[in-house]
Amino acid sequence: MIFNILTLFPDTIRCFFRESIVKRAVENEIIQINIYNIRDYSTDKHKRVDDCPFGGGRGMLLTPDPLFRAVESIKNKGQVIYLSPMGACLKQPKVRELSQEKCLTFICGHYEGIDNRVIEHLVDEEISIGDYILTCGEIAAAVLVDSITRELKGSLGNNESKLEESFDETGLLEYEQYTRPDKYRGYGIPEVLLSGNHEEIKKWRMKRRLLNTLERRPGMLDTSSLSAEYKKLLSEVAKEKDL
Repeated sequence: MIFNILTLFPDTIRCFFRESIVKRAVENEIIQINIYNIRDYSTDKHKRVDDCPFGGGRGMLLTPDPLFRAVESIKNKGQVIYLSPMGACLKQPKVRELSQEKCLTFICGHYEGIDNRVIEHLVDEEISIGDYILTCGEIAAAVLVDSITRELKGSLGNNESKLEESFDETGLLEYEQYTRPDKYRGYGIPEVLLSGNHEEIKKWRMKRRLLNTLERRPGMLDTSSLSAEYKKLLSEVAKEKDL
């Protein structure tokens, strides 16, 4: 899969891609990351890419010409996505949807944003990674590359590690996990995890996923996405907690 990233600060995003899963995915040719410096496409002798907004206002905007030139220079651009707080909030289903694409192009905004003609005529979709303001779109682009890469076959050492994660196909949060020692500073772990009874352990984990979601993020629970086994346990959990 190809990621094209248009940025004013290439080094900001390069450092993230030199580590961990994304680095290995690049080395194994699962993904290819192309970074384009927006300033390289400025025709201004000082490589200026911003200007004051018409009508007045605080801050500066990225001007349209360098962005148009940059996007049009890319042969395989696929979907063009602008990272913006006005975009739809990123959810795991969207991550899975984007992971099916062969190529994605991300525009990283800065200052007060970008000239809206870029959005109107070049951008296919706007995406936000949350309801807060970032210094620059590079952070959001790194989040998208990371989350999408994890969905690609071969990117994880063990593909089964994606199973039963928060926001998987069930839409549930994850269960709590523990490792050795089973006693630490007087703190123990749930006895069922030491029982060796795999069916009971599985049931405990499923119930904890349901309970964690109900208690922490009840708005996420969508019973239509649950298996019959989960639905049965949901009734038990609701009775136990008087929900």
